[in-house]
Amino acid sequence: MSEQRDDRIAALANIRNLGADPYGSRFVGVQKNAALRAIGDHSNIQPGQILEGEAVRAAGRVHLFRDTGKLIFMTVRDWTGELQWALSKNAIEEGTEARRHEGTEGSAGVPPAAAATLPGSHAAAEEKGESPWPAGDVAWQLAKALHLGDIVGAEGKLGRTKKGELTLWVDRFRMLSKAVRPPPEKWHGLTDVEARYRKRYVDLLANADSQRQFVLRARIIDYIRGVLHQRGFIEVDTPVLQPLYGGAAARPFTTHHNALDMKLYLRISPELYLKRCLVGGLERVYEFARCFRNEGISPRHNPEFTMLELYQAYGDYHDMMEITEAIIAGAARDVIGTYQIGTKARRHEGTEGSAGVSPAVGNVGASPTIQESGDGSAPSVPSCLRASVPDFIDFTPPWPRRRYADLVREHAGIDIADSDAVFAKARELGIPVLLTQGHEPNPEKPGYDRPLRIDTAVAINRIFEHCVEDKLINPTFVIDYPAPLCPLTKRHPTDPRYALRFECFINGMEMGNAYSELNDPKIQHDTFSAQLRGEGDETMAIMDEDYVEALEHAMPPAGGLGIGIDRMIMLLTGSESIREVLLFPLQRPQG
Repeated sequence: MSEQRDDRIAALANIRNLGADPYGSRFVGVQKNAALRAIGDHSNIQPGQILEGEAVRAAGRVHLFRDTGKLIFMTVRDWTGELQWALSKNAIEEGTEARRHEGTEGSAGVPPAAAATLPGSHAAAEEKGESPWPAGDVAWQLAKALHLGDIVGAEGKLGRTKKGELTLWVDRFRMLSKAVRPPPEKWHGLTDVEARYRKRYVDLLANADSQRQFVLRARIIDYIRGVLHQRGFIEVDTPVLQPLYGGAAARPFTTHHNALDMKLYLRISPELYLKRCLVGGLERVYEFARCFRNEGISPRHNPEFTMLELYQAYGDYHDMMEITEAIIAGAARDVIGTYQIGTKARRHEGTEGSAGVSPAVGNVGASPTIQESGDGSAPSVPSCLRASVPDFIDFTPPWPRRRYADLVREHAGIDIADSDAVFAKARELGIPVLLTQGHEPNPEKPGYDRPLRIDTAVAINRIFEHCVEDKLINPTFVIDYPAPLCPLTKRHPTDPRYALRFECFINGMEMGNAYSELNDPKIQHDTFSAQLRGEGDETMAIMDEDYVEALEHAMPPAGGLGIGIDRMIMLLTGSESIREVLLFPLQRPQG
């Protein structure tokens, strides 16, 4: 690396000695490689021919380079794909010089008055705020001294080589940015996973698949915004720094505001502020919220993540199911191009298009390409029977609705109303059921105490996590949760033991969480006060008096929904880890 870097730094000095700027300036009118390839595909250019008409401009990073003496071929990559450039010594030195001294004929028969503003002329360059093109002999020396990874700009005409390869035949050339560090492994790609995450900028410039991943992420988020705007939602921003944290059962990050001398928390959820918007009359609101939870890191968890939360006045959790399907299944169909998506990474199967993504990407209303599914191996699970995982997840709506209690009975073999059976099953699965602090009377040994047990609802939910979640491969709405787990949720009108809540599971992961929102201030105050045994500091029982006061001004009945955007992108792009879809995931310091 040191020797290569020294060579490049020496080349940098040579560029300056030639009077050229190695870091370029404004360069306008650039057409992307995908657009140039589309022109070539629709122009019927024959092998050995050059397309007549105006010259085109292109720019990008040198990916491959072959110098044959008086002819240089290079492959230049931008974020839409690759294109071959060809530079002839005669064309660069003589053609550029000829254009710089255009006579009365103008360029290609253009009148002299118009020639002064042709692309690349001094007058046109000044008009655009660009520096003039380098002289032909200088441009040729710049081209001869290129290294892989340099960023270059050119103007020329499209044609095909005798072998039929679409090529930009260059007659003007300039350096736009000199790379003094070489790309990894001569552009075979950065394969070390930790290095890819730690040096994401190198990963992006070296791996076209990585670029495609984040282009898709942006398109999916744009698609979600479109779905919500069509339904009359507005996007709002709520505080990241909060004096109280709430809206989820999670451990927060803490910080200190020096000027106000007060402890603050990084938000774990925007929920309580968004519902204050409902109180204030903003009837349909959403936010792409950056949230922070001081928890572990795994392929499915990251302490900093993006959450979509939305609230709809006069709705309930049934409306939220419809919106969830519209967002996730709609993105699968209209952005990815199919309702059936692989459960393992299939990122090398894309065809050329915008950013190398298949033509169906971004084509709203495109017919999905349905692929046949097969059988695959099951993931490792902590207990219970292992689920059979297909090769593809089917996002086709409508998705099934399954009651929480029915799924526990089906996969764990217990009735959640039978507390003895619940604790017996928990012990069988190795779930700790006794707390390290506190005691209660032991019904099996009168006169003796035993350590306090975790709350029954907490035990039930841990059994659900062990025995049910990994079975939920295709999208499934799990509805009607035990009420003690849901302090912000309305109770079922015919059975108050259950809450009007659903969680959406896909490929064994929670993908969305929704409620029929609780709007009774008295009940809300009581549920804030009731912490379940076994929750520890990951509890929703954090009293927020101001929020209760807001409810006393009357909040309309409403449905609320939260969707983990990073997990959603994972599934829709076939990624194996959440860090694959985060541009700059948190890493331990090196050394």
